[in-house]
Amino acid sequence: MSEQRTRPVIFAVWLIIASVIGWFAAFQLTVEKFTLLENPSEALGCDLSPFIQCSKNLESWQGSVFGFPNPIMGLTGWMAPLVVGVAVLAGARFPRWFWAAFGAGITFAFGLVCWLIGQSLYDLFVLCPWCMVTWAVTIPTFFATMIHLTRNGTFSQNERVQGRADKLMQWVPLMTIVAYAIIILLAQLQGLDFLGEMAKIIF
Repeated sequence: MSEQRTRPVIFAVWLIIASVIGWFAAFQLTVEKFTLLENPSEALGCDLSPFIQCSKNLESWQGSVFGFPNPIMGLTGWMAPLVVGVAVLAGARFPRWFWAAFGAGITFAFGLVCWLIGQSLYDLFVLCPWCMVTWAVTIPTFFATMIHLTRNGTFSQNERVQGRADKLMQWVPLMTIVAYAIIILLAQLQGLDFLGEMAKIIF
């Protein structure tokens, strides 16, 4: 069994990086939510254009889908992959049930992100900058986690399946790029000129 299956250093490092980025995005959204509550009429720092802004998302019911602001889930949820990543780097070995529970949590996060993407594109008609940062790290984290759970024996004890998953891990960046491209394409088809809006903001 390869070391990347038993002590997946690259995967662990990614979990740490993704967690830091995701937590920071959630923190920024939480700050923006407080600002919006204190000054409802004030434009937020992340309101870059009519199509790229945070205000509409934060004020919508989708922004508090479980009865509290979504960023709070990010502040707490991103701690899990951070702790797992650090523990793995420190040499910790987790049982199969632990990895299964971790995979279930990541799958829930991915499902929620997909739903929020759909709501942004087809109901709210805006793209939230900090939300997109969250999407950007959640998507590859889901791909990498599912592949790792396949290669480390959580999903299957078949050596051939694990070996194929081990080789598939190198394709996570390409899978992620394809996912990003699909989201941008859907935004374009929906009339949200994401690329054009970003070009205006940058230049």
